[in-house]
Amino acid sequence: MILNGADERDETGAERLDRNTIELLNELRIAGTGIQVIFGFLLIVPFNTGWRRVSPFGHTVYYVTLLCVALAGVLLIAPSVQHRILFRHGEKEYLIETANRLAIIGTVFLAVGFTGILVLISDVVASGVGTILVGAVAAVGIGALWFGIPLAHLRAQRRHRPPDDGGQKASPDRGGAPPAG
Repeated sequence: MILNGADERDETGAERLDRNTIELLNELRIAGTGIQVIFGFLLIVPFNTGWRRVSPFGHTVYYVTLLCVALAGVLLIAPSVQHRILFRHGEKEYLIETANRLAIIGTVFLAVGFTGILVLISDVVASGVGTILVGAVAAVGIGALWFGIPLAHLRAQRRHRPPDDGGQKASPDRGGAPPAG
């Protein structure tokens, strides 16, 4: 049960960091599998016999998509590598904060990669308006599902949550006056 955004688990700070690390690494495993499939697809595309018939627009979309998926892979793999390097050095809090940022940035590039693949395939299959429509729907759909819904939820929660000021005035980051000091 969550009250005022506070998680009421009975765990120490170290246990929370351990749980957060496990959750994060599990999420990265899922994203990693998706990247492997997409990257594999992108690596074989230019070697297909039909590649010569792809338009210059398709070649550009392919290259940008390949770069975005590669960058997404690098960003989403980085936390696992960093975890190995920082293992047993008491840096879990740093690792979790950094990995969270890298994972979010990596999923932005992955979203662009998904959209690019759909645009590339649509350009070959339908071309013209169909390509633009598929690209727009993919970008808006992925953006809404991956980023828009959770960000809208956070915004709504912040509007409806009473300030937790410990009996003092609200802090500047909550829109109120700074505490007297």
